[in-house]
Amino acid sequence: MKIKKASEEDIKSIARVYVDGWKTTYPGLVSDDYLDRLSYEEAEQKWLNFLNHENEPFIYIAMNDVGEIIGFASGKSINEENFDGELYSLYLLQECRGLGVGKQLFSAIAKHFKENGIASMLVWVMERNKSGLGFYERMGGKEYLHRKSEFGGMVVDDVAYGWKDVSVLCTE
Repeated sequence: MKIKKASEEDIKSIARVYVDGWKTTYPGLVSDDYLDRLSYEEAEQKWLNFLNHENEPFIYIAMNDVGEIIGFASGKSINEENFDGELYSLYLLQECRGLGVGKQLFSAIAKHFKENGIASMLVWVMERNKSGLGFYERMGGKEYLHRKSEFGGMVVDDVAYGWKDVSVLCTE
């Protein structure tokens, strides 16, 4: 497996992982109608917009041995009282979960932040996404804030996990 910084040429594959990730992670957490309406084309636009319009955005991809993108993580700078970076997303194809891919992508985000003078980060997770919460807790995240989000007319509770020092997350 290889982790590398993504380019716009990777967006089509990133969109596929994003949509497939939503459809395998969020049944029962958001409406089936919302999941059914997700499209690769709209996801491509979402990720192009992310790269072109967020504050210092970046995406790292995980590729398998034959060069297919099996996961990605994105980050950006934020202007938040206690954190200056946000792990904006981390998605893996279902068959690649539990293999250490997420941990390597998470570390790549932390390294990018550290190398760019961003010392701390947070991530927002749906409170009912128990696997996501467990992952970030295992990575040492501390519960920080709560908010509500809306997906297709369904309101969900989110929790933010934070890390005050990203350097402790940088692994080889």
